[in-house]
Amino acid sequence: MKKWLSLIILLAVNVISINAQQKNSINNQSMEKKTKTIRLIYPQWQGGDIARWITEIKDPEAASKGYFLGAELLNFLAPDSSQETLTVPISTEITERRKKDGVLDRDIIVKQTKAALDLLRISDPDKIVTLGGECSVSVVPFTYLAEKYKDDVAMIWIDAHPDITLPGDMYSGFHAMAVTACMGKGDKEILSKLPAQIAPSKILLVGLRDWERDEIKVRQKQYGIKHLTPEDVAQNSNAIYEWLKSCGASRVLIHFDMDVLDPAEIIAAVGVVPDGMKLAEVVRVINDIAKKKEIVGLTVAEPMPRIAIRIKEMLNQLPLLK
Repeated sequence: MKKWLSLIILLAVNVISINAQQKNSINNQSMEKKTKTIRLIYPQWQGGDIARWITEIKDPEAASKGYFLGAELLNFLAPDSSQETLTVPISTEITERRKKDGVLDRDIIVKQTKAALDLLRISDPDKIVTLGGECSVSVVPFTYLAEKYKDDVAMIWIDAHPDITLPGDMYSGFHAMAVTACMGKGDKEILSKLPAQIAPSKILLVGLRDWERDEIKVRQKQYGIKHLTPEDVAQNSNAIYEWLKSCGASRVLIHFDMDVLDPAEIIAAVGVVPDGMKLAEVVRVINDIAKKKEIVGLTVAEPMPRIAIRIKEMLNQLPLLK
């Protein structure tokens, strides 16, 4: 009788052990399959040279660093989530701003580019929401994701401008070089820190309406980058669907520069180019893309909170607040 009892107990223990192992295996498989999405706060401002265009802010330093406050406000206004949130360390010190090899504040941008990539390497996310900061904040997360997904990723750049300038062009701000940097063209020091490149055939510019100079329009044609105007996407997203089908990638990176928006509806960025996209149109376009493809990268960039900057300056002058 004792032998039978011992045998039954032994069998029961083995069954419990097997069940526990199966549950652990299922849990491990579930964890392996879970997609990791992070929120990257990237308040880089050094890529812009924009104080001259924000005339209502008298202090050029406050205007230049407006992107920093803009990134913080975007994060404050964005929905709460359980996403891991990482913040790229950005210098707020303003010394003499210098061009090096045709890029304003080049050495600072190199340092911050490396810091951003180091954060992503450690976190190892599958999807990244980036809140900037000027337009160059897309360069690190997008090239990181391009390395992860190889040829199966496309980039849709929603912007009033093509951002394909190069070092040596008349404007030296790196934020206008963001798309060319993603393509692997531009400053060698910055490019040496980037993990991958995105082919021009996998890039679509949406909302484009201001090339600023004829040479930029010619360069876009030479690169073979396609674009759609605000009018092309005003009613529906069919033209984007056609491009997505032709490009063949199953995953998409989306950059949303807030200067694509029509200033007659809202002035949210530095640029105030007329006849832009409506807020509702941009939201619809991004959600339409999500219906067709897997969005693995989403950036909201170029916020310039003009009113908030002026309120901040006012508060700095009041007693008992310092």
